Amino acid sequence: MNVYDSARMADVLAPLGYGLTDDPSDADMVILNTCHIREKASEKVFSELGRLRRMREDREARGAGRMILGVAGCVAQAEGDHILDRAPFVDLVLGPQAYHRLPEMVARLSRAGDAQIDTEFPAEPKFDHLPAPGARGPAAFLAIQEGCDRFCTFCVVPYTRGAEYSRPVTDILDEARALVARGTLEITLLGQNVNAYHGAGPDGATWSLGRLIRALADIDGLARLRYTTSHPRDVDDDLIAAHAEVPTLMPFLHLPLQSGADRVLKAMNRGHTLADFRRVVARLRDARPDLALSSDFIVGFPGETDREFQDTLDAVDDIGFIQAYSFKYSARPGTPAAALPAQVPEPVKAERLARLQDLLNAQQVAFNRRCEGLDMDVLLDRIGKHPGQLVGRSPFMQPVHVMAPAPLQGTIQRVRIDQGQPNSLAGRLLPAEDDHPPAERATA
Repeated sequence: MNVYDSARMADVLAPLGYGLTDDPSDADMVILNTCHIREKASEKVFSELGRLRRMREDREARGAGRMILGVAGCVAQAEGDHILDRAPFVDLVLGPQAYHRLPEMVARLSRAGDAQIDTEFPAEPKFDHLPAPGARGPAAFLAIQEGCDRFCTFCVVPYTRGAEYSRPVTDILDEARALVARGTLEITLLGQNVNAYHGAGPDGATWSLGRLIRALADIDGLARLRYTTSHPRDVDDDLIAAHAEVPTLMPFLHLPLQSGADRVLKAMNRGHTLADFRRVVARLRDARPDLALSSDFIVGFPGETDREFQDTLDAVDDIGFIQAYSFKYSARPGTPAAALPAQVPEPVKAERLARLQDLLNAQQVAFNRRCEGLDMDVLLDRIGKHPGQLVGRSPFMQPVHVMAPAPLQGTIQRVRIDQGQPNSLAGRLLPAEDDHPPAERATA
């Protein structure tokens, strides 16, 4: 979502003459688009601001003009004026619901010279005020839903992103068509709780994510669809059917479990048990046998016992995930879990995280190695590190390295997987004139 929001900030600033640069020392404006989900992510903001302050001073000393410094996103939303207390040299502070007002903030800054702050939740959705998206490349993000009403006890998202909001179907279809017209082949639908999507359809009905996926799949030139991030409670029958019936929908799903212990899941206010999660996974795999899963896990949630952590290890071992994001529990100010008793000591959290990551990494490596010898359609979306190399994404989101001519960048090519590596695959192009059989399936 932050990648998407950053691109949209670039879109709203473009009419003011701003363009992107890869070199911050050359920038007239630097905006840190931030995450508040963990303490470490939040603290990195202030460390980076210190580095940028020195860069700005060097820039001014060489007569290159003043650099505008901004903080956007969830840290800005959560901490607001406190950012200016800790870093009074910051010029702009704006929450994730306010970035469509960036041009106004820049104009006020230019006139008054005082720091500008905007962390209000607007009465009208920001999407109503955004310009058409600029070029995004062969793979692009498209936000369809924002905010969350689930209120997991560890999570700040409902407080920083607000209540759930689903964009109208027509707006989403228009944005998707505009992306495809600019060369996008793969779209990932975004939302804090994306499968809770319930947007107004052109027929006056409320559309589910499954129905939206079917409509998007009908867009000529759109070859691939993905969506993230999902909640197990919002996987409905229509969405499961879409996985079976829509070939454009890739066989890869991110479905956070967080813990394998029912008492911990209840304390997290997840609203499901491990058995519920297993049933959802079983139904999805029945619908799409080659479906592969990634997930999120938190270790050391307040009160988590050794036995409950072992329940998580057992669940991971049994269900099987090809990728995962796993973290030590981080108390976030204002969330219910931060006030719970029996906070787990840091050394215990660190030891548990290492054990969980060893298991998850082993599953990822094993899946990658099971892909050896398979033929896959790979979207080659970027240049590799070595001369003559392109890198793409498999249907299962693995990076795939292949020697291929530069004109093939931005296309989908058939690739024979020769080597499964810990974090990626290596393969070779198959001749276009060959009549290739359907892709073999790698069982997760």
